[in-house]
Amino acid sequence: MTDTIFALSSGSPPAAIAVVRVSGPQAGTALAALCGGRLPELRRASFRPLRDENGALLDHALVLWFPGPATATGEDLAELHLHGGRAVVRAVEAALAAIPGLRPAEAGEFTRRSFANGRMDLAEAEGLADLLSAETELQRQNAVALAGGALSREVERWRAEVLTLSALVEAALDFADEDDVEGLPPAFAERLAMFHVELSDWLTRPRAEVLKEGFRVVLAGPPNAGKSTLFNALVEDEAAITSPLAGTTRDVLTRAVAIGGVAFVFGDTAGLRDETGDAIEAIGIDRARAELGRADLVLWLGPEGEGPEGSWEIAAQIDREGTSEKRAPRHRLSAATGEGLDSLRRDLVEHARGTLPKPGAVALNARQAKAIGEAVDGLAIALSAHDPLVVAEGLRLARLAFDALTGRAATEDMLDALFGRFCIGK
Repeated sequence: MTDTIFALSSGSPPAAIAVVRVSGPQAGTALAALCGGRLPELRRASFRPLRDENGALLDHALVLWFPGPATATGEDLAELHLHGGRAVVRAVEAALAAIPGLRPAEAGEFTRRSFANGRMDLAEAEGLADLLSAETELQRQNAVALAGGALSREVERWRAEVLTLSALVEAALDFADEDDVEGLPPAFAERLAMFHVELSDWLTRPRAEVLKEGFRVVLAGPPNAGKSTLFNALVEDEAAITSPLAGTTRDVLTRAVAIGGVAFVFGDTAGLRDETGDAIEAIGIDRARAELGRADLVLWLGPEGEGPEGSWEIAAQIDREGTSEKRAPRHRLSAATGEGLDSLRRDLVEHARGTLPKPGAVALNARQAKAIGEAVDGLAIALSAHDPLVVAEGLRLARLAFDALTGRAATEDMLDALFGRFCIGK
């Protein structure tokens, strides 16, 4: 990271204002070059004319100068707040590229430098990536908590506890023959067990994948039960073909929507029946059965009591004569007329909120859960061991898992995958 990078960090022009960031050892030199040889006052916005190497006026802009290391990236940092026209931005970027030692930033490079320079850890960087991609209020709240260090503070506390426990074990190993040390303290096992329980509880929390991908609701039932019509009503789009002919839906059709600030993925499936002479429909039925196993919730539109365990009984065609009545459906509705749909939507939102992470709480992603799981396994080894050497090894494995969680021990491939999620200017 000896070179200096620059990029547009605001939205694509045209816009009222465009923000260009410059980070690296030549940031001050570049800013002075554009401002006529003189840097602005530290950490205060100044109104300056910007000129290229030939003295041609580029723009009148607000400029800010932040010398490192107390900056977002941990390096010297400059910001140019320009008029947001495409030509203005292109001209300023061309002037920056002409300065020796400067180059355009790659995707996520500003954030990667923040991580490398200790301005944020890996969990906070993941939270920032989630914040940039958040589409619902629950996603935003979880991302804000993660980016703000809620998980990182817990991990540092856990790591300190492991180090304290490890020190007790090391003392027992090193000074077991001395009179002032008599092995592990009596409360050691209890303290270790409580720590194990606390970490195990974190693994039972709702996961971030459901929060990001959406609460998965699958509509299921026999042919002509009204699944596609209800699906179209829920997603407010004519996505599925509806027809009185049995077997019209041949494959799983999914749509992502947000209702009441909660992300949902609704799935329409082929009508379930035991026999069909159509090979393609048979494939669709097999896929529908597989989709039921992936669902967070199944809306069952078939005969009462024949749906998967835990599914909601839905009487979906109350506007049609001749449809079989359900004795105790959770909802009675007509997707065609809209009757009962609002009640179903409210119920879905309330149910999903009960299974998703609470607002502002930290939801673990797969990588974070894996690391905590490895820490739990290490503590389990320590708990079950009688040999202090084995206890020490279990605690060491737990500490390594915490180091991986916050990025103290991270591979380049994993870092490339994470920071590749960011836009060029972040």
